[in-house]
Amino acid sequence: MSTQVVVVGSGYAGAGAVNRLEDELDAGAELTWISENDYHLVLHEVHRCIRDPSVESKITIPIDDIKSDSTTFLKGHVTDVDVDERVVELEDDEVEYDYLLLAIGSGTAFFGIDGLQEYAYELKSLDDARAIHADIKAAAEDASRDDPAQVIVGGAGLSGIQTAGEIAEYRDDHRAPIDITLVEGLDEVFPNNDPELQGALRKRLEALDIEILTGDFISKVDEETVYLGGEEDDPELAYDSLIWTGGITGHEEVHGMELDQDERSHRVFADADFQTSDERVFALGDTALVEQGPDSVAPPTAQAAWQAADVAGENVARAVAGKPLKTWRHEDKGTVVSVGEDAVAHDVKLPVLGSFPMNVFGGPAARNLKKAIAARWIADVASKKDAFDAWDSL
Repeated sequence: MSTQVVVVGSGYAGAGAVNRLEDELDAGAELTWISENDYHLVLHEVHRCIRDPSVESKITIPIDDIKSDSTTFLKGHVTDVDVDERVVELEDDEVEYDYLLLAIGSGTAFFGIDGLQEYAYELKSLDDARAIHADIKAAAEDASRDDPAQVIVGGAGLSGIQTAGEIAEYRDDHRAPIDITLVEGLDEVFPNNDPELQGALRKRLEALDIEILTGDFISKVDEETVYLGGEEDDPELAYDSLIWTGGITGHEEVHGMELDQDERSHRVFADADFQTSDERVFALGDTALVEQGPDSVAPPTAQAAWQAADVAGENVARAVAGKPLKTWRHEDKGTVVSVGEDAVAHDVKLPVLGSFPMNVFGGPAARNLKKAIAARWIADVASKKDAFDAWDSL
């Protein structure tokens, strides 16, 4: 009887792992890939769809363009995993497994802030980007130069900065009456990063006429107002559209799984070989807290998921074959952040050449590097033609 290997999730981790598993599994194993979507989304470019929804055709890759004919794909929503019976439960089906790789990504953390989940948009999918685009467009149509639409982006991390930049480009492209405010509870944009990088990002955000408020956390939200700080005399911001990008947490479906997980975030604990508390279940990407040494885990980034997928896929195949597993360490190759049409790069390490001569840089070099990173991923997971076709939209 063949060994049943199941991968759940079609993000960077899932798509990359499927590619490696197809190369590594022997003929005695059958591979099943499960996802809610029948496409892979290049998620770190989804903010582009806020300005121009037509970009989605360039950053979505059909599952059939990624997998081989021998891999079975099932479109469905996973509701639970029974590790005792080795069954993945879907809304209207179930799939048995011998080895399982969980790569279902993460949800948005709202941190218990009253009203935030009810009234704010998040940016985790194509549907989210479409909804933000439609809401901003409608708000601008109802506004005027004397009474512009108020758009607030909560969280000045990677997603918040890129989201605010795209909204600013939409405003300028359409001469729309929109005021944009980026709110960050900590004292600087892109918190806990290099001050030179923070300064370069702030400069570009301000050049796009984005107001930046730092040092006050959002304490409460209602249908018209964002409240900062929590004290009676703290600022209150009226809004027409609110987008929240402030953190990640495990999907609700993970909460009930009998796998060791963080009590607060419900992300699954995984060793450096991606094995969880159940030796037949592996986890990576935003789903997991992958051990990287004492008191350290892999960052929840596309770069880390992309790197991890290759080793995780190989390790599942090695587990099937009864071979020892490999450990993985994330190699930080730098950061590139889009700010509208511009971009800022930091601590970039290039193949063969090593570190880029400048610690922080922007302009055409950073913009083209950002494009090249996305294009390379598309070429790796799908084809060079898909990457070439997407270039102008990235």
